[in-house]
Amino acid sequence: MSEHGDSIVPFNPAELRSGESACKTDINVLSVDLRTEKSNKEELKDIKKPYDGTKLRQDEHNKDAKLSPYQPRPPSLPKPAGLGMGGKNISFEEKVWRRILRSSQESLTDPGEMGSSTDSLKDTTSVNGQGLASGRPLDLPPMETPPFMIRTGSFSETDMSPCEHFDPNKERIKPSRIILSPLQLTGTYPPLENSAASTSLRTTNRIDKDCLDYSVVGRKGRSERLQRNLSDSRLLDTMVSDNTSVHSMKSTYSVLNPIRPRDVRNRSFLEGSVLGNGALLGAEELDRYFPERRLGIYVATWNMQGEKGLPYNLDDLLLPTDTDFAQDVYIIGVQEGCPDRREWEIRLQETLGPYYVMLYAAAHGVLYLTMFVRRDLIWFCSEVEHATVTTRIISQIKTKGAVGICFTFFGTSFLFITSHFTSGDSKIYERILDYNKIIEALALPRNLPDTNPYRSTTCDVTTRFDEVFWFGDFNFRLNKARVEVEAILNQCIGADMSPLIQHDQLLREMKEGSIFKGFQEASIHFPPTYKYDIGCDVYDTTTKQRTPSYTDRILYRNRQADDIKVIKYTSCSSIKTSDHRPVIGMFQVKLRPGRDNIPLGAGQFDRSLYLEGIRRRITRELKKREATMKNQNNSTVCTIS
Repeated sequence: MSEHGDSIVPFNPAELRSGESACKTDINVLSVDLRTEKSNKEELKDIKKPYDGTKLRQDEHNKDAKLSPYQPRPPSLPKPAGLGMGGKNISFEEKVWRRILRSSQESLTDPGEMGSSTDSLKDTTSVNGQGLASGRPLDLPPMETPPFMIRTGSFSETDMSPCEHFDPNKERIKPSRIILSPLQLTGTYPPLENSAASTSLRTTNRIDKDCLDYSVVGRKGRSERLQRNLSDSRLLDTMVSDNTSVHSMKSTYSVLNPIRPRDVRNRSFLEGSVLGNGALLGAEELDRYFPERRLGIYVATWNMQGEKGLPYNLDDLLLPTDTDFAQDVYIIGVQEGCPDRREWEIRLQETLGPYYVMLYAAAHGVLYLTMFVRRDLIWFCSEVEHATVTTRIISQIKTKGAVGICFTFFGTSFLFITSHFTSGDSKIYERILDYNKIIEALALPRNLPDTNPYRSTTCDVTTRFDEVFWFGDFNFRLNKARVEVEAILNQCIGADMSPLIQHDQLLREMKEGSIFKGFQEASIHFPPTYKYDIGCDVYDTTTKQRTPSYTDRILYRNRQADDIKVIKYTSCSSIKTSDHRPVIGMFQVKLRPGRDNIPLGAGQFDRSLYLEGIRRRITRELKKREATMKNQNNSTVCTIS
């Protein structure tokens, strides 16, 4: 009989050798073991139930027995505070379960620790399951417990099993592990298909690391539109760029797609069809760069009056502040241009910045025609051709006449003409003759294929192109006296110039069909552009007292109806270095796919002009910064006491 009142029967090996179970010798021992096993199972199901240490006690006669090589050696914990020096010792199992219970209660207060405590409990249960399920207590010697094991509530394999004993016949006890609480994400990752800066897309599509500011603005049609395509990061590091020149009306290009080997095998770069897949200028390529198939064109015409001094700033001429985006193509026509044509072109490049290159420039005396294109679009431009016509009787005097340039963009052909007609209020017939001579003598195109030869005529150059823009100083006047014109201007409310327009010579001749057949003009909502006193907004105060007139115009013609959409048509009143005010027009032109037999320009442009313009632009920005810093250093604060 033990001190707890349980019956203790001595172990007899002879009974086991005879094949009979030791538990059959005494029915009382069997009942005690069954009660102990049932109690252990109930305690394993719920760790929150307090453990009763009197049910599982270590036997005094097994304290010095030799342990199994893989039997855990847990240390004897310090005595509870409730027991005195003469109190009863608490069994090892009770100490372990009390420690597990304390660890689990602490974990319940911290949600991040619940997973760790639960797993630790399961591991400990699996370790001690054999001893508890056998219905007899474990005989373990005392051993000191490391501090970290108390915090985690688990035993490591090294502490649980001694290394000096190894018995392969014994079952290896499953070691426990420390399970950390799962990490919580601070944010959500963007979808891969909408992230142009992702690693996989950068690797596949070879996106420049300096051009990671693509931002998806939506899907339209068959491709995603991406905003802001910056192509020269070195220049951006050394200069201040304006927002207007950064953005473009059609700067919403898609990321380059990977090329499959079978596409390379089946693609022809010499001969193609409009409907053929893989054509270099075909529909697939066009839709990828221009989902809406619209090209932004900016046209400006200005009679400079031969002045040597150019305006200090041409931003108002090319980059007006009341527009959201810059255009894809810039066409600038000048009549009576400045003596230094190269200087004029450099100033244009300096104003447009590094996002544009001068694709072509032509001149006829003092008539200048310059074309700038976004530099990422030059690969789709054909070779550029130009021709000139003089309307003077003496051909050496090249002040009146026309100069035209033409090229093909994808499958759409363009013709741009700037001209200067005969001056004089009453010389309407002479101006009509100038027009007829130009359309017959302008020899274009020469090598470029006609995109629609069935609609072309040999006597009119404007019928041989899809889209035609004709602009310049046409010198048509208002059929009214100056006093009457000034009175009408004073009566005009806002931008309504219809009372003046009805007296315009050009519109009357166009309605009669004697000039500019098939051409159109946008509505005029700006005052007459001729003739001003230089440097002010006052019309001619000289003895000639010229009548204010709309001499500077921009006209357009297209083969297909509604191909050209007018965005803006106005004058630039801030540039006052000439007796004419510049006139500007913004258009959107419909594009069509082309054929691969169009001779391409191979991306050629005036590189020396480009470098000089960018150098001046950077120098101008640095001078502005120096002036700003100097003003800040020289400024003083005055106080009045």
